[in-house]
Amino acid sequence: MKILKKLDKFKLTTLPAIFIVFVLFVLMLGFYFINALPAIEKYGINLFITNIWQAAEDPAKEVYGLAAPIWGSIYTATIAILIALPLSLCYAIFVNDYAPKKLKHPLIIISDIMAGLPTIIYGIWGAFILVPLLRDYIMKFLYNHLSFIPLFNYPPLSGYCYLSAGILLGIMVTPFAAAIIREAYAMIPSVYKEGLVALGATRYETTKVLIKYIKPAIISGLILAFGRALGETVAVSLVIGNSFNLTYKLFAPGYTISSLIANQFGNAILYKYMTSVLYSAGLVLFIIGLVVNILGLYYLKRWREYVSH
Repeated sequence: MKILKKLDKFKLTTLPAIFIVFVLFVLMLGFYFINALPAIEKYGINLFITNIWQAAEDPAKEVYGLAAPIWGSIYTATIAILIALPLSLCYAIFVNDYAPKKLKHPLIIISDIMAGLPTIIYGIWGAFILVPLLRDYIMKFLYNHLSFIPLFNYPPLSGYCYLSAGILLGIMVTPFAAAIIREAYAMIPSVYKEGLVALGATRYETTKVLIKYIKPAIISGLILAFGRALGETVAVSLVIGNSFNLTYKLFAPGYTISSLIANQFGNAILYKYMTSVLYSAGLVLFIIGLVVNILGLYYLKRWREYVSH
């Protein structure tokens, strides 16, 4: 009874904090919606499905459409996940099953440090090292030899493009996804591994079976990494080229919602509707991020319940 009383007191103590977090969340969503409303009322659905950015001192001549940044956010995050999937999976398996004991702990520390580095560090490295390397050794090669494939037929003049942003984001979210997959892989009961070995499975075959076992956790890690990639701002702004291109061509410069807000918010106050348009863009990012994170957490919860049984 004494323990129960203590738990109740603890719940009563923590309840206000939970309530404050919930209220902050609702207020933030409401704040974005209220500030986005003037632009939504003026442009309607065209604000989200057209690609145009025409700022003018005369409000009647202002025309905006966010299709390119919305597309850019989803496209670069998708490229990032395609990069992060094999890297994070291989990393998690190697650390758990194959790394020597002396190497295992330092590898985990390095991964955690990479996950916590400020994004500007990645952005500067990406702009001055990664982009020139990709342009000179990857993009030009693909353009010269495989430009009959539409994905590669945009001239890689500067190297600042969707592909560079996607690869940089992939590198950035890999430690995040790897941490979730690594944790899930480590939670597999040892009796499963021992049973597979007892049945005569090789080490490679055992790993293949165990990967299937943690499939929900892998999906969850990648979905959460996708949500994280959507919101990256500074690093993406430095490598994506910041241009209103609505295209799937990998070497074309583009925009993401977060890079658009970062680049345009400073002078938005000069125009009547631009600030509201940027809030609309933020609202879109908010909703996409919310849906993606709920989906990722759902898969993670399902995996944990499955393992606990």
